[in-house]
Amino acid sequence: MGQVVNLDQLLAAASRLREKGRSLAFANGHFDLLHVGHLRYLKDARAQGDALVVGINSDRSVERLKGRGRPIVPAAERAELLAALAPVDFVVVFEGDSPAELLAILKPEIHCKGPDYGSPERVPEFEVVRAYGGSTRLVGDPKDHNTTDLIASVRNLPLQPD
Repeated sequence: MGQVVNLDQLLAAASRLREKGRSLAFANGHFDLLHVGHLRYLKDARAQGDALVVGINSDRSVERLKGRGRPIVPAAERAELLAALAPVDFVVVFEGDSPAELLAILKPEIHCKGPDYGSPERVPEFEVVRAYGGSTRLVGDPKDHNTTDLIASVRNLPLQPD
């Protein structure tokens, strides 16, 4: 089972792993309501390195990016759920709307993003990762699943009495 950590704990763990010659893969996202697309993305991301760090957007960031009423699930709970998934070694919540600052500090060997970007060069953090010598890779299945559609589907269900 993975661990939910703060930045200092993550940096210490990364240092210990690197001392043993192990590489870090990094994936990030909102992960507001987990679905199979998330799991496939994380499994593929984990296969890229010896340990997987998952960065999740803070509640304020999700609200800025997705709008009022989001996130559905608070960051602490999203982090706990992700840490319980087999592919995940560490989960850290970050405050910005992009993980660029976190990537520049952590310097994971591989930054993983979903295939919807089309090519690694189109990932917004590509230059940050390239600048410290890391690699950006597209992983996961085609973006056939998304949280926004899942929320809309649930909202359209008729309420049934208990």
